[in-house]
Amino acid sequence: MSAVETQEVRAVAKWVRMSPRKARLVADHIRGRSVPEARTVLAFTQRAAAREIEKVLRSAVANAEANHGLIGDNLVV
Repeated sequence: MSAVETQEVRAVAKWVRMSPRKARLVADHIRGRSVPEARTVLAFTQRAAAREIEKVLRSAVANAEANHGLIGDNLVV
């Protein structure tokens, strides 16, 4: 059995005027999904936190592509 190497890429949004509980409601919906699927879910979510989390997701994907040479569509949230 071969072990799959996993890498972790992070992006942080600071000074967002939103309660953590409201942001967590949206984050729980996309956790564990692929990036394209997560973007689709965020596009149809009617909460203000969805816009902020989508910005952070875009930043994390850009960091993964630029700094680590990963393919954005193959990533998992």
